[in-house]
Amino acid sequence: MDKILIISAPSGAGKSTLIKHLLRCFPNQLAFSVSATTRSPRHGEIHGEAYYFMSEQDFQNHIARNEFIEYEQVYAGLLYGTLRSELDRMWALHKLATFEIDVNGGLKIQEQYRSQSLSLFIAPPSLDTLRQRLISRATETPERLQQRLVRADMEMSKAPFYDRIIVNDNLETAQAEIAFIVGKFLEA
Repeated sequence: MDKILIISAPSGAGKSTLIKHLLRCFPNQLAFSVSATTRSPRHGEIHGEAYYFMSEQDFQNHIARNEFIEYEQVYAGLLYGTLRSELDRMWALHKLATFEIDVNGGLKIQEQYRSQSLSLFIAPPSLDTLRQRLISRATETPERLQQRLVRADMEMSKAPFYDRIIVNDNLETAQAEIAFIVGKFLEA
């Protein structure tokens, strides 16, 4: 199976929760792509599972060797990217390559693999709801919260370029909708 599932959303919209749901619904058909990043691991994150944590120099070396499908400076000083080897790994397993990725990276992958991809944008019901979700996480400094909200506005403006938009207002409804959409894509 040489297909790609691209899922993007502002931080706090629920994309990780919905991807975990998909992995439970389709355990033998989906494989999750591990992104590379220059950011430090958060508590409990394991190298090679959550991300491939790299120094900026190591990341730049991968860029120089053209080993990324896409990469992006998402926040000042923080690089994120998708290694070509990840796509090869998932396709070698004959699984749907599933990407949890920022909007710019998602659109770059969609552009390269248009006929093989399905892109889904997970939207919060409103920016106010998103703000409350981020505050309730209690993981962000006030400055970082503001950065995420500014970025969320930009990300929301790119939602129309995705194949489908799923509004995550009610978790059970969003889970049913995304499972139905991905199920149809797997059958195609």
